[in-house]
This record gives sequence, C-alpha cells and structure tokens, in this order.
Amino acid sequence: MRNCLRNIRPIVLLLPLASGIALKGPHSRENFPGRTDAPISISRADAAASIKALEKADHAVQVRVMESYARLPLSFEANRGQMDSDVKFFSRGNGYCIFMTPTEAVLTLGGGSSPQPKGPKLRESILALDPSVVAARPRRTAVLRVKLAGANPKPQLTGEDELPGKVNYFIGNDPRKWRTNIGTYAKVRYREVHPGIDLVHYGNQRQLEYDFVVAPGADPKAIRLGFEGAEKMEIDARGDLLLHTPEGDVRQHKPLIYQESDGTRTEVSGGYSLSRRNQVSFEVGKYDRGRPLIIDPTLSYSTYLGGSGSDVGNAIAVDSARNAYVTGATGSTDFPIASPFQAAIGGSSDAFVTKLNATGSALVYSTYLGGSSGDYGLGIAVDSAGNAYVVGDTDSTNFPTANPFQAAIGGSSDAFVTKLNATGSGLVYSTYLGGSGGDYGLGIAADSAGNAYVVGDTNSTNFPTASPFQAAIGGSYDAFVTKLNAPGSALVYSTYLGGNINDVAAGIAVDSAGNAYVTGYTASTNFPTASPFQAAIGGASDAFVTKLNATGLVLLYSTYLGGSSDDVAAGIAVDSAGNAYVAGSAGSTNFPTTSSFQAASGGGVNDAFVTKLNATGSALAYSTYLGGSSYDSAYGIAVDSAGNAYVTGTTLSTNFPTASPIQATHGGGENDAFVTKLNATGSALVYSTYLGGNSYDSAQGIAVDSAGNAYVAGDTESTNFLTASPFQAATGGGSQDAFVTKISITPVPAITGLNPSRRISGGRAFTLTVVGRDFVSGATVRWNGSARPTIFVTASRLWAAISAADIASPGAASVTVFNPPPEGGTSTRVPFTINGN
Repeated sequence: MRNCLRNIRPIVLLLPLASGIALKGPHSRENFPGRTDAPISISRADAAASIKALEKADHAVQVRVMESYARLPLSFEANRGQMDSDVKFFSRGNGYCIFMTPTEAVLTLGGGSSPQPKGPKLRESILALDPSVVAARPRRTAVLRVKLAGANPKPQLTGEDELPGKVNYFIGNDPRKWRTNIGTYAKVRYREVHPGIDLVHYGNQRQLEYDFVVAPGADPKAIRLGFEGAEKMEIDARGDLLLHTPEGDVRQHKPLIYQESDGTRTEVSGGYSLSRRNQVSFEVGKYDRGRPLIIDPTLSYSTYLGGSGSDVGNAIAVDSARNAYVTGATGSTDFPIASPFQAAIGGSSDAFVTKLNATGSALVYSTYLGGSSGDYGLGIAVDSAGNAYVVGDTDSTNFPTANPFQAAIGGSSDAFVTKLNATGSGLVYSTYLGGSGGDYGLGIAADSAGNAYVVGDTNSTNFPTASPFQAAIGGSYDAFVTKLNAPGSALVYSTYLGGNINDVAAGIAVDSAGNAYVTGYTASTNFPTASPFQAAIGGASDAFVTKLNATGLVLLYSTYLGGSSDDVAAGIAVDSAGNAYVAGSAGSTNFPTTSSFQAASGGGVNDAFVTKLNATGSALAYSTYLGGSSYDSAYGIAVDSAGNAYVTGTTLSTNFPTASPIQATHGGGENDAFVTKLNATGSALVYSTYLGGNSYDSAQGIAVDSAGNAYVAGDTESTNFLTASPFQAATGGGSQDAFVTKISITPVPAITGLNPSRRISGGRAFTLTVVGRDFVSGATVRWNGSARPTIFVTASRLWAAISAADIASPGAASVTVFNPPPEGGTSTRVPFTINGN
C-alpha cells in the first residue's frame, strides 16, 4: 500500500497549480485507515488493533473498506485545548498528520508506530501532541514544514463546511481535562495570507489539497513557498517539483494554467521556479489580468499501468459502480498484480486483466492470463454481476481453461474466450475457439443473460460453426461471429462472415433483443450484403457494418461503408433505438459523409471517421471525418443514453480538431492518443483533446458510464504522459506501459440564492455572494450575460465583484453562473433588483 499523501494536489483557484504529489519511500502506503467523523471516545489502542485486523484481512475486504473510507471528507479538528496552543486545526491518519498554525502547515510523513513514555512536552520538531492524548508516535518520521515567505503572520484561521461528527476526549478521571463536542470541518481557510489571497486546505481521506484563492487584482507573484524538512528540492525535466525527504520523495506535478471566457479556453504558460533561498514561486506567462486564471477540473484520474517490460492496453469496460476493467498484453515479469487468478507470467507475453476502483487509485484485482507462449487480450466486456469477459488470441498449448467448449488449441494460434468471476480470483469458464489454422479474437460483448458474443478473423476451414448464416470460409481470411452460452460450454451460433478475399471483424455490440452489430473491414467484392446503404465495395478495402438477428441465421442488414481508397472500421456501439455508431480510419477523400462536423478529409494520409447508421442500416444519420493534416485513426467508440458518441484513437496531426481540451496541443512525440465527444447529431464537438507526451501514445479502447464519464485505455512510451490521482504515477521502466484515463464532465450549475439580492442605484461596488449547487473551480458569475471577476469558494458558494457601473440605473439585472467545459453550461437566470434612490 502507498501513503495517503501520494495524491496531494496543490491547486491555485484563479491561479491553478495542477495535479498530484506522490510519496514514494520504504514506508509508503496505498491507502490508510484512520478515524471517521462520527462521535468517538475510542482509545488509540483500539484503533491500532482495528488497523492491524484490517491489514490481516484479504485484499478484497481491504479494497472495499478503503474505498468506503476514501469517500469520506477529510476532517479538520479544531483545537480546544487537546494539544499545543499554537495549533489551531489538525488532521491525522495512519502515515500522516497535518498541524495548522497561523504561520505554517506541518506535515509528518511516517511509517509504523511505537509507544512513547507519557509526560508533558511542550514542543518537538513536529509540534507534538500531548502524549497523554496520543500514546503512539512514528518510529521514523519525516517532517515537512510548509511556510509562506513574507506572508501575514497573523491570518485569521476559520473552519468551513462543518461536518456532522463531533470529537470527544475522555482521558483520566478529571472532568476539567475532558474535551467534548469538538467541531470537525471539511475545510480550513487562512484569510489574507497576502493582500487579496486566501489559503484553503481541504480534501478527502485519500487526498489532501490546498488552494490559493487569488482575488482579481491580487498579485500571484507574492506567493512564495518554503519547504523545511526537504533534504533537496528540484524541478525535473517534466516541470514537476520534487521534494526529497528522509521518508521518500514528494512529487508535485507541473502547473496547468489557463484562462476561460465564454467557453473558449486559452492556455497560459507557467511553472515552478526555485530561488537560491530554496523557495518555490510560480512563473506565469502573459495573461489578461482582467480575467481570472482557472484550473481544469475534468481529468478524474489518469495512470500508467505496467512493469519493466512492454505493456499494452487494448480494451476497457466499466460497470455500474464505475470500476474500470482493462485488458491487454504484457511482457513484464513485474506487471502490477492484486488478488490474481494467475500470479506470474507464463510465457514471452501474457494477456492481463485489471480492475481499477472508481477513483483509479487502487487495483481491485489484477492478473496475468496466459500459458507458455504468446497470449494477447484484445477485447473485454463486463456484466451486471461484475464478471469480466475477455477475448484475444493465444499461441499457448497450455492456456488456462475451465469448463471449456474447446479444451485444446486447434492450430498455430486460436482465439480464446475467458469469463473471470467478480473478484478476479477464478475462471467461470475459459475456452479455446479455433480450427487448424490461425484464429484471432478481436471483440466481445455480453448480454443480460450472460451470453458472450465474439468476433475476429480466421483462415481455418474447420473453424467451429453452429447454426451458421455462412457455413464455409469464403476467401483467404474470413470474419467470424460466435455466440457462446452463459456457462461457456456450447455455441448458441457460430458463423463465418466474408467473401472471396480477406475479411476481418474487429468490433461487436449487442442490443436488448440479442441482435449483434458487427463491424470491421473487407477486401471482398462479394461480401454478404442485405438491405445495404452501400451495395458495392468502393475501393481496395471498405469498412462493413452487419446486423445479425438473435439466432445468427439472418442478416437484418449488411452494408459496405467506404470510398475509393482504403477504409477500415475498428469499433462499434449501439443505442437503445438500434442505431449503430461506427469508428475507424478513412483513406478515401470521398468517404460517405452527411450532417457532419467535418465534411472533408483533413488532408493527411488517413482521417478518423465516425458514422451513425439508422436502425435499418439503410441511411446515414450522420457521418463525419475527424482529423488533421497527417495520420489519424479511431480505434474505439462508445455511446451514452443521449446519443453522444465518444471516440478514441491515435493522431500524428498537430492540428487535430480540439474543443475544450484537457491537453490542447500535440505532446511532441510521434503519435498522441485523442479522445473526442461528438454531440447527438454529429454536427459539433462537445470536447476533443490530445492525450500524450514526448513519445508514442495510442488509445485503443473507450467506455462510458451512466453519468457520461469516459474511460480510455491504450499504451504509451512517453515518460511524461498526463497523470492525475494515479494508481501508478510513473512508467514501470519498460519500453511502453498501458495507461488508463477517466475524463469526467462538468455539471450544469444551479443558483438557489443571492446575497444581497437588491441594491439602491448609484451605490458603490460590492461583492455578490451566489449560493447554489454544482459550482466548479473556474465557474464564472455573469451579470446580464457578461462575466464578472469571480472567486470560487465552495461547490455551493461563489463571490463576484459587481462594479458601481453595474448598478448605476434602476431596474433589474439577471445573474447566471457558467461552468466551464467539458459539458458544464449556464444556470437559469436569477433576478437582481436595483431600486431607485
């Protein structure tokens, strides 16, 4: 387990200081148990016993406990005489403590504990608690003192957002020394540490954060941080600040700074600066000082996943609890594992299956899956019970099988289909699927009854078939579509799908009626068609889209999709109305488009494309290119309940279309991954972003949850791939790592009140307090549609500077709040009354 301080995120609201601090060292912890904010009168010995019991629990129990605990708000306890009087607020947990005095915040980073003799001590190097209160102290402790140089020595410290729990200390038999009904708070604010600048501490049980709230007109250059207790400070090649302590390294990621106005974001250059006096300040490039600087709050997590070899993430799925399931291939003998079905690599490369918790900060399980040769996970699905369905291909004669339909490999390479139980510790079933030639599983879907639908390609003339639409292979390679029953013991149907040359099925989706939607590419001039939108092949190869009925015997429709050159489809999704969404790569300059965001090719070798076919397959609801002036290809697609399409892939283009991006520019390497959300009509980008660093980056899989959060899996060779709240903050040391990224949306805000709600005309400027819900950092208060300087206080409170000119004349003004993209938007209008004199 890694220390809770791994994900400390310093942020400057209106002057953002981005991302995470990672603690690495011999005593690091992944998560940490501690106390809740319910009323307590528990002894430290009882708490220590609970911690030890938890550490002995199996991994699945630990994960459930830690996930529940991590969702609790971090609590700051007011000092009411239970510790040194210099401390005004404090928070603590296993592995860390933070003490807040008027002039500094003191963090202790420690490992195990050992008893200390009782007796009063006024001070230790970490502002010691009274030993009668805390009888256990860190055996080896690093102390990091965070001071603001040149700051107000007497700022006002106040607790904000009081929590429901109270803390009680009943120690000894003298009631005068008892401390009861002590308040706990979600935030602590230092007011006016510099003129116009507040400092706010907050977080949750896994993440500690602090914000500098910089009012319009205040000077961010006044902020200078000193870190006493760091043996060495440096800024690395990525722009991250590294603080070396005896207990490990604390990493503070490079700031991401930008300004937003009317939905348009402009990045501002900036970063950390180290002075000769070992102080840290912030360099900020040129920006509009009449507008606030803001932080992008939308990257929920992004993490490396890999070891010292080569690791590739190929597919991703998400369950109703927002856990992410990833599969791919690894050559690493030290790939991260947890509660594995298979603890060690079996051959030159193995498939892997990894389940990440909803915050991306911990492995629920992670396992190798393979035999003594090469094995590759290429597709994944998950059912409502949390069982994972994996497809890929294997060269191993001893690939793990359980309750198989086919117990032995049939040729040089076979597809495999594996169903893992919800804990990842066992196989529900696992089977080969193939004939005497080469067979490759590329895509998988599961229905509500637990049937698995698998697609891929085969050159076996004896590929297993059952109730087939097409009983025999048609060319050199054919696509195949196979439906396995829920126990994995029999084929419901299995069919070839192809013509006289080569055909590959790369993606599959299934609707509530059990109809299968298949896509891929074909070079065959006689590929099976039915009620087609496009009846004939257009170039050397075309994409195809085929809908099979629930028995697999009938094509409900089947169509080519392409222009005069090479066009390939890689991913497919289906909505509740039976519309199919297809993504891939178009080499044709005359690829079919309609109602499109981008009607023409971007001018490069290939563009990505996104196509929506109606439920009968007879017409395009929309079809669009998506690309720039170089090479662009889409590999995965998902769709939400509103019909928005989420697309991912790879791009070499420095002018790939972006909108409200997390990363606005190409990372500088050969390829970057991209993630794009198209609106329901395909006519506009909701957001579109690069995702990559200084080397090769590509995304292969994408999934979306019920809230519209996008989950992306791929692989990266970059050492500076964008990470946030990561399970694994750095590359594993091999040639490439898998990555998993979650992009979350910003909600539409709502206003519930204004204070004041009226003013007399001709009065002076004032600060308007806007109360509501779903405010995010970067939210802007608008007065009659025009932005006003805004300070984010909490998710339910904003401050806005209203000028004398705004209330110069009697009448009414309208107040709205705008949340920045992705998504976000503008609240409904609330009137503000301006009375006459």
